[in-house]
Amino acid sequence: MFLVQYTGLNQLPFDPANNNEPLQFGSASGPLVTEGLIENGGESSKKRKRTNAPSADNSRTLNVDSTAMTLPMSDPTAWATAMNNLGMAPLGIAGQPILPDFDPALGMMTGIPPITPMMPGLGIVPPPIPPDMPVVKEIIHCKSCTLFPPNPNLPPPATRERPPGCKTVFVGGLPENGTEQIIVEVFEQCGEIIAIRKSKKNFCHIRFAEEYMVDKALYLSGYRIRLGSSTDKKDTGRLHVDFAQARDDLYEWECKQRMLAREERHRRRMEEERLRPPSPPPVVHYSDHECSIVAEKLKDDSKFSEAVQTLLTWIERGEVNRRSANNFYSMIQSANSHVRRLVNEKAAHEKDMEEAKEKFKQALSGILIQFEQIVAVYHSASKQKAWDHFTKAQRKNISVWCKQAEEIRNIHNDELMGIRREEEMEMSDDEIEETTETKETEESVSQAEALKEENDSLRWQLDAYRNEVELLKQEQGKAHREDDPNKEQQLKLLQQALQGMQQHLLKVQEEYKRKEAELEKVKDDKLQVEKMLENLKEKESCASRLCTSSQDSDYPLEKTLNSSPIKSEREALLVGIISTFLHVHPFGASIEYICSYLHRLDNKICTSDVECLMGRLQHTFRQEMTGVGASLEKRWKFCGFEGLKLT
Repeated sequence: MFLVQYTGLNQLPFDPANNNEPLQFGSASGPLVTEGLIENGGESSKKRKRTNAPSADNSRTLNVDSTAMTLPMSDPTAWATAMNNLGMAPLGIAGQPILPDFDPALGMMTGIPPITPMMPGLGIVPPPIPPDMPVVKEIIHCKSCTLFPPNPNLPPPATRERPPGCKTVFVGGLPENGTEQIIVEVFEQCGEIIAIRKSKKNFCHIRFAEEYMVDKALYLSGYRIRLGSSTDKKDTGRLHVDFAQARDDLYEWECKQRMLAREERHRRRMEEERLRPPSPPPVVHYSDHECSIVAEKLKDDSKFSEAVQTLLTWIERGEVNRRSANNFYSMIQSANSHVRRLVNEKAAHEKDMEEAKEKFKQALSGILIQFEQIVAVYHSASKQKAWDHFTKAQRKNISVWCKQAEEIRNIHNDELMGIRREEEMEMSDDEIEETTETKETEESVSQAEALKEENDSLRWQLDAYRNEVELLKQEQGKAHREDDPNKEQQLKLLQQALQGMQQHLLKVQEEYKRKEAELEKVKDDKLQVEKMLENLKEKESCASRLCTSSQDSDYPLEKTLNSSPIKSEREALLVGIISTFLHVHPFGASIEYICSYLHRLDNKICTSDVECLMGRLQHTFRQEMTGVGASLEKRWKFCGFEGLKLT
């Protein structure tokens, strides 16, 4: 039995497992419980056995003799919890029930959970513990061995990454004298063991039936095991339980994943089939009876679409022949009779749409008028006469409100202008359509005159077309008359906008001319300053020549000493070494390469000093750029032989 203690639970005033005080129970039929102390290999740990003798009616009845009770009971609730965990009715010292709603048939009382193998103190692994609640492990007693918990202050034992579908654990640190029977005794309480593979080197592999049993086995990691009461090194060890990677576990996990994938595919396929739209019903084959039914459906407006689809399928199948040509012609003629109905419906819908557009346009224009009034109020409030009487906060709010109102007004105004532009474009398209419609009517008239005697129905349809065209012309004429005042307003707005743009353009041109004049003045001043600088430079050069000539005549030796680029013997040595190094490298070398060579001779040499020295000796060293693109590099070359000729 594994005993686990939680610091978050209420502690009992005594420990039933470690109490040495005798418990005496009695009943009418004699003593039901006997208690004895069993020593495990000379250890001080003790166990209590409880045997229940069945009564005459095979039912267990427990009565507590309060006179023989020697345990203290300072907390009745804790005592009731302990009695309930032992499977007995919670009674007081005098024999009265502490909680009257105890159900002996269920072996529990209200408010206290029933005894389960996973309860604290009764199972191997406790129920899930919050991460912030520390777990205190206790000593575990088995038949052949004892497990001592690790130090709670030590960090938890390290484990490897859990393999997928892991059911096998590695157990190390076993005693040398440990047998397979002892391993089974310790770990069989974690769950069903399928196989054990023990090694001679004090470790083994245990395979469980389920994955969650591995978590229970990991709980024992860090425990010290001792066989019996022996203190010999071969009978002790420290358990280390970790995940193990087994091919059987991986194979079972892959099989399970494949099965889940198949189930998921099947579920998706069933879902797709459920959501797939139903197939259209098959079209019946042509016959005289079906032809009469379709002809009747063609005359009905509600069944027209279905009948037309059937007619189209028959024609595409090639059902038309000399015998059935008249039937098909009559059906086509019936289909043609619906053209006028569809045109009238379209005209009605267009009329409704135009009315809705007109209502929207009127409402939008009314909204714009109100916005203009609100903006006018803000502008009048912003004038000096009223503005001075407002506070700073009030002025700020008024200015913010004015900006918001102007932005919203401009947005609505743009929307109204867009609607008007669309109407103008539709009017231009209608004019083009009028010309095409007139041409079509002329052609239809000529065709009607030629085929008048052949089919009277076509003549009636042409008359209907003429009437519809005349109605459309009348409606368009009315629309033109209604839009005339709107056009005048638009023209006025456009003229005002153009005038404003012209004035702004004139102002911009004037500013551009003024800035050009200022730029020309600045250029003239710049030229004059440059000329003055050149004159000053010429004067300074003449004066310097005169001074140098006088100094050369007086101090020729000092000139030669001061004008020498080499200032010390160390620099002369560096020049010689660098010249020798670059003479060996005719294609040149970078400054880093040169300095790396010099650092072998002296670590105190600085790269910047070397580069400055080589820059002063222009007739001895020359810097060139080599490479293309990303490989571009600066290299120094020795040109002393060429410089000797020049100097």
